[in-house]
Amino acid sequence: MIRLRQRKSTRLKDYDYSQDGYYFITTCTKNREEVFWGRKNNRIILSLYGEIVMKQWLWLQEQYSYVELDEFIVMPDHFHGILIINNVGNGRDHSLQKNKSLSGLIGAFKTRSSKFIHITGYSGFQWQGSFYDRIIRNEGELDRIRKYIVNNPLNLTLDIDTQLKLSK
Repeated sequence: MIRLRQRKSTRLKDYDYSQDGYYFITTCTKNREEVFWGRKNNRIILSLYGEIVMKQWLWLQEQYSYVELDEFIVMPDHFHGILIINNVGNGRDHSLQKNKSLSGLIGAFKTRSSKFIHITGYSGFQWQGSFYDRIIRNEGELDRIRKYIVNNPLNLTLDIDTQLKLSK
């Protein structure tokens, strides 16, 4: 019998992940396959698959009245985003809707993005089975995570530019 390594959960025990709050999430493609970025006229752009991921992230806010989105970025092989669950005070009526937990929301995002990527003909696309999340506890942490998300592609772009120069 093959024993698979158990991943350590980062989840807080007994915490209700459907309650109001700011959540930072990261999810990766299976085997960290780089499919979300491409090149056009020597510029890095979102690939068709990256565009699909972005649209499905935005769909969460349209589909679920209690969801708000903050800073996010589609990277070549992963995605970072801040998702806000706001059950009250957003002026929307969501009394007819049963709220999904953070896992349910990210599951919907990953399922829909996979479905639309598969429709393009890339039937082998997969996300990793799980995702990383962090409950954002205060404004200082929120600011640091926003900066991390915004600056994340800059580090990668510098690496790509360096690699291109070295390969010439």
